[in-house]
Amino acid sequence: MNEEYHNPVLLQESVDGLKVHENGVYVDVTFGGGGHSKEILKRLGPEGKLFAFDQDEDALVNTVDDQRFTLINENFRFLKQFLKFYGILKVDGILADFGVSSHQFDQAQRGFSIRFNADLDMRMSRKNELSAFKVVNKYSIENLAKVFFDYGELRNANAISKKIVESRLENPIKTTEQLKTVLKQFLPKMKENKILAQIYQAIRIEVNQELEVLKSFLEQTPEVLKQGGRLSMISYHSLEDRFVKRFIRDGKFEGEAEKDFYGNINVPFKKVGGLIIPSSNEIAQNNRARSAKLRIAERM
Repeated sequence: MNEEYHNPVLLQESVDGLKVHENGVYVDVTFGGGGHSKEILKRLGPEGKLFAFDQDEDALVNTVDDQRFTLINENFRFLKQFLKFYGILKVDGILADFGVSSHQFDQAQRGFSIRFNADLDMRMSRKNELSAFKVVNKYSIENLAKVFFDYGELRNANAISKKIVESRLENPIKTTEQLKTVLKQFLPKMKENKILAQIYQAIRIEVNQELEVLKSFLEQTPEVLKQGGRLSMISYHSLEDRFVKRFIRDGKFEGEAEKDFYGNINVPFKKVGGLIIPSSNEIAQNNRARSAKLRIAERM
């Protein structure tokens, strides 16, 4: 596997969670470096099939030369649409490793990492029109504040937004270093990296519409999965994990779970086991695994 591109997190645990049948049809909706896909392919027989999604053009270099494998260069919000295009109506399992790949963090010019000075970009697909530059330089104070509060969980979102808007009136904020300089007063030395990470996360989620994509994806899974089919999903921050946990439990993101005429809860999934987190050994080898949370569910 291409560990230089992305070291797969919870590799065995997440693929074990799919309970792979050798002749089954599976989907890896976050292909990246191909680590999870290659592990699924190891467990498939000659009649099995694996479809993978990745919207990042860079991931295409990692494609697998295997007749059982199809890589789709699209956002996984189009899961059902593209599976139907390939004649697939139902699958046996879906794996998702949400978040940013190691490759995306390590490519300075992509603007994802607080370690590098780069143009404000943060697009997971370069086909996207919305970029970090547009969010920072075009959004109103109110819209910026909503992004920072909702997606970065920053209590001083209003003050941060006001400072950005005041600064960009003099000159556009074009790079990550310029953004850091503008927000210097909000970055105390002991907490600078933590707060910057929250700011970057908020902008990145907005640029890529990550939570809307996640919700759209989850809403399609009951229709796409066969009865007894498995969902294996790795989240990296509380916003993602909250949606995943709630959907598995209630089949929706807000309000109470639906009930039948007799008051019995009627949901599409049942959870399989408890929350799974990386071992201390895995975290020592791959620090980016430290916040990972794996949840597994089965289609009722």
